[in-house]
Amino acid sequence: MNDANLTGAYFFKRHEMAAGFQFEGDGTFQFFYTYGAVDRKATGSFWIEGNTLKLKSDKQPGKDFTVTHQAQQGTGYTVQVINKNPALACNVLCVCIHGEGRMQEYTDNSGKAHLNVPHCDKLYVQHALFPDVLTLIKDSDNTNNYFELTLNSTLSQVSFKGIDFTIEDDRITCLSNYFMLLEDIVFLKA
Repeated sequence: MNDANLTGAYFFKRHEMAAGFQFEGDGTFQFFYTYGAVDRKATGSFWIEGNTLKLKSDKQPGKDFTVTHQAQQGTGYTVQVINKNPALACNVLCVCIHGEGRMQEYTDNSGKAHLNVPHCDKLYVQHALFPDVLTLIKDSDNTNNYFELTLNSTLSQVSFKGIDFTIEDDRITCLSNYFMLLEDIVFLKA
């Protein structure tokens, strides 16, 4: 298959979840996704390798949060998400990597999470409602243990990093992934 054969609209629907692609002949795409109160979108470019569809979103992956303040404060590691909407400040997954170990905690209703570990090599965050590639907020050279974060405007967009699709006639399929945690994901051509 070539890029021109893929042009058109492809849709997925299951229960209250719906998603769709519009592929253009110039190698660009538009994407929408809605599930309950969560709406997501993406634009970008695509190409085909054999029967594998590759997407490159305009969104830069791993950049959903900005660290606005960091310090050495108290023990363990604390993440505080600052947002006017408390529903967006809570349920942010914080993942601490320490050696071969891993610990995780979600922010509470006040947007705060505390990981009670003496050392954390790397600290990542990911929003539960808008999951995408994890955002690194602390690397092994950073000695701070308190981090205040804000949400970036690209949070609702999808990067598609690491997600490949398979083309089969008028169907596009993909495996369960970080934002569609389902089996048997099939987009059908309209």
